[in-house]
Amino acid sequence: MKKLLFFLLPFLAFANLNAQIIKPVKWSTKVEKLTETEFNLVMEGKIDEGWHVYSQFTPDGGPLPAEFVFKDTKGNYELIGKVKESPYKKEFNDIFGVDEYFFEKSVTFTQKVKIINVKLASIKAKIDYQVCKQACINDNMNFTFQLPNKEQIGKETATNISATDTASTSQFTVSEPVKPEPKVIAEAPKKEEQKGLWTIFFLAFLGGLAALLTPCVFPMIPMTVSFFTKQSKNPGQGKRNAILYGISIIAIYVVLGLAITAIFGADALNALSTNPWFNVFFFLLLIVFAASFLGAFEIMLPNSWANKVDKQADRGGVIGILFMALALAIVSFSCTGPIVGTLLVESASRGGIAPIVGMLGFSSALALPFMLFAMFPSWLQSLPKSGGWLNTVKVSLGFLELALAFKFLSNADLVLQLHLLEREVFLAIWIAVFGTWALYLLGKIMTPHDSPLTHISVGRLSLGLLVLAFTIYMIPGLFGAPLKLISAFPPPQTYSESPTGFFGNSSVSSKKVLPDGAEIGPHGLTVFNDYDKGLAYAKSINKPVMLDFTGYACVNCRKMENNVWSDEKVLNVLKNEVVLISLYIDDKRELPKNEQTVSKETGNEITTIGDKWTEFIITKYKTNTQPFYVLINLKEEKLNTPISYTPNIDDYLAWLKDGISKFK
Repeated sequence: MKKLLFFLLPFLAFANLNAQIIKPVKWSTKVEKLTETEFNLVMEGKIDEGWHVYSQFTPDGGPLPAEFVFKDTKGNYELIGKVKESPYKKEFNDIFGVDEYFFEKSVTFTQKVKIINVKLASIKAKIDYQVCKQACINDNMNFTFQLPNKEQIGKETATNISATDTASTSQFTVSEPVKPEPKVIAEAPKKEEQKGLWTIFFLAFLGGLAALLTPCVFPMIPMTVSFFTKQSKNPGQGKRNAILYGISIIAIYVVLGLAITAIFGADALNALSTNPWFNVFFFLLLIVFAASFLGAFEIMLPNSWANKVDKQADRGGVIGILFMALALAIVSFSCTGPIVGTLLVESASRGGIAPIVGMLGFSSALALPFMLFAMFPSWLQSLPKSGGWLNTVKVSLGFLELALAFKFLSNADLVLQLHLLEREVFLAIWIAVFGTWALYLLGKIMTPHDSPLTHISVGRLSLGLLVLAFTIYMIPGLFGAPLKLISAFPPPQTYSESPTGFFGNSSVSSKKVLPDGAEIGPHGLTVFNDYDKGLAYAKSINKPVMLDFTGYACVNCRKMENNVWSDEKVLNVLKNEVVLISLYIDDKRELPKNEQTVSKETGNEITTIGDKWTEFIITKYKTNTQPFYVLINLKEEKLNTPISYTPNIDDYLAWLKDGISKFK
């Protein structure tokens, strides 16, 4: 009896998950009046114990971020700013290799609106979100905000709105379907935002230091300092002029950051960073910058600009010093331009005032040596002489630009799900780039502007060995190593050609021998992502089917695959005794137009592949959780009770054998 209870325990634990539609979040709304035409639309969620709702800031490659849709805005109302959210928690997820941002117990989202149509009585909105515990649920909720009169201000307008939940079964009343609109991104909490700005400042400061060590800037340090010391009537005046010169350099670059933010808008910059076509543009831009640094050509501003600025610099005084700083920016543009451009691209992806902060960091590093050497001229004697090492720094920056460029191309590929730049391809490119850089530093390769190399300095040799070690570190990533040092750069491990790497020992080693509609899945398993094709294949070989309701952003699905499916006994069953059909609930690819419809049972708009499988699991099995496993026979009948997340290998194996024995 005890053994029986022990065997049934994991199934009892998930009985509630399997038997019904789970609703871990209870939503309520209220409308706050700010002025006669401006209101706050507040969405409050009470989260059940142990469950997590994910923030809108959760990075790509991790759990699904929350998304908002506001309906019928044109001519009725406009959104003011972005959706604000209550503070979230941040933890590193070693399964996905990214930080995840989530809420526990409660969450509040607030959108400020301005009413244009004075006759407008209500506003409809929708939230799509993911909530996870031992299972994950991709859920959505429709809200209707009744605009309050004076007596209703501040009162809740819907205290229990589960009836508008579009993921529910037919027992619920479903509101009018909401058509997909552009995603609205939320504001980060202030602490996280400040932390991100400090990171931008620090990286930009390092970029400024790198720019100093280029052939266009470094030789100008002694020349400029000597000018101030010789032209000044006394040492004090020389120091003051040098400080003013440094402040002018900072002002010029900060104005550039202000201009970028003003032209595009703080919010628009962040939105552009998630657009795949702008990521492709950034990729091409960085390729051009890299080619310039590697010696293919020089990016220069018109000489007429520099001549005009030089004439103004001769005027002397504060105006003359300001134009001297502008002349430095123009003359050194062939070296600083690519660095500044890269920093602006990266800081623009953060949105807000990040471009301003980035330019402040860059210009501070650029201006600091001019001010310090002018204040202490004797330090000039300690400066190394100009020479070929300056071009080495410039070429090294070119290799870094080239590597970074592919990060933006990877972003676009991930968003579009083209699978052209999967993890192995990305790592192969980086290994080639950094390996070539290592050969260059070790003197095996030369670029057009390099001087003849008679020996390698200790510094260059040390850097070459460091880059070579980093190159070797990345090679195991081709075979599935996590590469935690660079986890934020390559695509996640789930976005790869094969979970077993290039030389995995999968029993299905080539797509040429796969059945129609199948592909190689985790651990070399033959997997179908199409239900009909998988079922047809199962009938042709007379084997039971295991339905795997999963998700790209489902962390416990990955845990089951990595920790349970990898067991030799379980893997043997999955390979040889069942036909595996994996249906991704969060697949955002659109269905063909002739397959798009509206569910008769739930009222959901079924426009994506994920919508199709969500509808299937809800209507067929009355649940909405992932992972969810079902063993069926060739008549599509359940062989035993479906289960959800079951981390115990013995229990999972016993469940598999129980269903298979009933099929036989």
